[in-house]
Parts: sequence; C-alpha cells; structure tokens
Amino acid sequence: MALNFNQYATEGNTFLKDYAKQLGFGNDTEKAGRIFVSIMHALREIIPVEESLQFIAQLPMFLKAAYVNGWTIKKKKPKIKRMDEFVELVKEMDGVAAINDYGYENDLAEKYIDLTFIYLRKYVSLGEMEDIRGSLPKDLKSMIYSNLMF
Repeated sequence: MALNFNQYATEGNTFLKDYAKQLGFGNDTEKAGRIFVSIMHALREIIPVEESLQFIAQLPMFLKAAYVNGWTIKKKKPKIKRMDEFVELVKEMDGVAAINDYGYENDLAEKYIDLTFIYLRKYVSLGEMEDIRGSLPKDLKSMIYSNLMF
C-alpha cells in the first residue's frame, strides 16, 4: 500500500478550512486545529481505549493522526463526570492558547464541543457515536446525544 501524504495534507487542509468556517473563525485554521485537537485529546482521555480504537477506525487518515498524536495510554482515566470538568480538560489539552481559544467562560467551549460532534457525523457512524455516548458519564452524554441525528 502506497501512502499518499500529499493527499492527506490536502484533505486535512480542506477539513480545517470547512471546520473553521463552521466554528465562525473565517480562515483561522490554526485556531480551528487547536480546538479540534484539544477536544479530541480530551475525549480520548475519558473514553475506554477500545472505544477510541473503534472511533478512529472510522476516521480518515488525517483525523486519525490528529487524534493519536502524543497519545500515551494510561491505565487510570481522569475522573471527569460533569461538563464543566470536561471543558477544563479540553482547555488543559489546549495549553497556553486556551484562554485565547476558549475565553474565561465555559459557554464558548461547550458551543465548540457541540459543533465538533455535529461535524464529526460526516465521518463517524451513528452507531459509533452512540457507543461513545454509552461510555460517557451520565452528565456528559448530552454532548453527543443532542447531536446524534445530524
């Protein structure tokens, strides 16, 4: 199997441009990329490894790379049970850029999380989204449930 890195780069750039527009960033693909990666990295921290593997199996290569970049599988998952805790984890994954990307309030981060899961339906089956939802704590299920039918 030959790898076509130019194709992956083109598809990744197309994704970022469209995703940035969905988030209302115009052409700011760097900010869009940071937000996407921080949400995906926070998700992988709280769902079981098996579920992560099933999830990324459906993603195109350029999104798989973003999801697994820097991934260290830990036996102990962080105790994230509420949306505000998940938002804090997302911001932590964004590092020093978090204050510029998400601001001080959680409302903007929650909006980006919702839009990200809606956007992921282009790539991930309804069944897999339901599986991810099933692996989340009760108070986090809504971040996927409200977006499943899109």
